[in-house]
Amino acid sequence: MFDLISLKNSIANVKGFYCDAVNVGMRTNSANSGVGDIDGDVAFIRSEAECEVCGVFTTNRFQAAPIVHFKRYPKEFKTNFILINAKNANAMTGERGVEDINEILSHIPKVLNPLNPIMSSTGVIGYPLPKEKIISAFSKFDYNAKNSYKTARAIMTTDSFEKQIAFRVELENGESFNIAAIAKGAGMINPSLATMLCFIVTDALVPRADMEELLKDAVEGSFNAISVDGDTSTNDTVLLLSNGMSGSYDKEAFAFALNRVAFELSQMIVRDGEGANKVVAFKVSGAKNGDEAKKVAKNLSNSLLVKTALFGEDPNWGRIASTIGASEVECDAKKLVIKYDDLVVYSKEYPILDQEREQRAFEIMKKDSFTISCDLGIAEGSYTAYGCDLSYDYVKINADYRT
Repeated sequence: MFDLISLKNSIANVKGFYCDAVNVGMRTNSANSGVGDIDGDVAFIRSEAECEVCGVFTTNRFQAAPIVHFKRYPKEFKTNFILINAKNANAMTGERGVEDINEILSHIPKVLNPLNPIMSSTGVIGYPLPKEKIISAFSKFDYNAKNSYKTARAIMTTDSFEKQIAFRVELENGESFNIAAIAKGAGMINPSLATMLCFIVTDALVPRADMEELLKDAVEGSFNAISVDGDTSTNDTVLLLSNGMSGSYDKEAFAFALNRVAFELSQMIVRDGEGANKVVAFKVSGAKNGDEAKKVAKNLSNSLLVKTALFGEDPNWGRIASTIGASEVECDAKKLVIKYDDLVVYSKEYPILDQEREQRAFEIMKKDSFTISCDLGIAEGSYTAYGCDLSYDYVKINADYRT
């Protein structure tokens, strides 16, 4: 048994980890953030002890330079420093992008004993990093700060709020460990990760093999299950770092906490979807197998027709059924049941949405969040994906992204 206790100030709670952010002049216009001035555009996370590290990255074939750089380290390397910049993705920059990272990281103060430092970037694709500006951050950072809020805000792009979370896990034997994370993401969100960065740190003494297994599982049910607009970015990254400084670990408890961290942050990203007003769970059951259920759920969360119906609060179940039928999975209209929350809007018994049930469906769709359940009636496969509506503001934000 164990207890999970929510904490404020995310990374500040984790033993041996420090973080801070500064502005070096890359972020001069925060109009797209929706939250006014943002103090930083370059941030760091460091640990005073060596960390086991593992990562999950975008499936986009054009992976950005920071991911290429990460993958060039020896297998099962350790690290103690992450540098993060906003406004520039360092993607589609070729070998120069990797060389620029090496040059920037070479300027980390030697007193910090940098070990296999990692860089992560987010922003506009196709431009070289402003190396001199980023390097100038090293003389401005407070390396003993625990400024989680400022760090979480510095990595934002079109996000409307910072995303951070932390828990203390208290074990039955009286020991405890902490886990915390910050993330960013609001657009180019697709169920193969997203235009998102997530940095998870823990002082739990997690074995390397467990980290890789548990991170993969946590991502599958969270970041890989969300969609804002169906676009997969070049920079998507989820990193997990463990410095073991608590000396405590329990696999079941850590897995539960990690899943909770990833799920809560993924829901923040969907809730913050560019121009979004609603968060919807697409719960698919009764599929031939889990893979077919996953395919249907993700197609529903990505469908532009479904998303615009959500925005218009139109209880048009025909768009749901059409998307299922186009998913190339085994399905049968006579077995299909579609519900909005607990209300059946389509089934063999209720093939027509009468006036009374349509009004009830409309009331459900007016809510900020609800569930669309689709039982295919074939077998036992199930999966839940998460998405949002698509509004006029999404077009405005992305038409003006580079400014």
